[in-house]
Amino acid sequence: MKQRLFMYLFIFTLLLVIFQFVNSKSIIEGYDQKLTNYMEANKKLKDSIRLMEDNVVSDLYTFKFDTNEDAMIYWENQGFKISEFVPFIKDELMNLNIYETEDHPLVPYASMTGEKMLIDQIRMLNHKWIIASFTDGEYWGEMLLSYDIEAIKNQKQLKFEVIKAILYQPN
Repeated sequence: MKQRLFMYLFIFTLLLVIFQFVNSKSIIEGYDQKLTNYMEANKKLKDSIRLMEDNVVSDLYTFKFDTNEDAMIYWENQGFKISEFVPFIKDELMNLNIYETEDHPLVPYASMTGEKMLIDQIRMLNHKWIIASFTDGEYWGEMLLSYDIEAIKNQKQLKFEVIKAILYQPN
């Protein structure tokens, strides 16, 4: 009787071990499949992010004076050094923020808060156009400017002209 009891226990234990092995194997295979799926999805997402980053980088260089070789050559042919030219244009625009009159010399909108309208951001597009944003602290807008350097009485003078401007409404 003792031998049969040990034999039944041995068979029961053997069946239990086989059941555990098969069950564990299916669980591990399920986890491996999920991990493989996650790794493939992760790779696709990384590729998408890289592609989007490449597009963003190329967009940053589009319509920018610093990456527009034709625009730089235009002003180099006029006798300007590009390394000094861009800061000169931006400084001249920012210097227009210092004014004593009620209205800004370039911003076509009057301040509605009692503060001065000031140009706060500038992006040179090419050798003729600039986009600038302006604000009085509450209201803001953007404008497209043309610029040129004219020779007046043997002296070069920078001239800005507002092509179009827009004022946004606060929320």
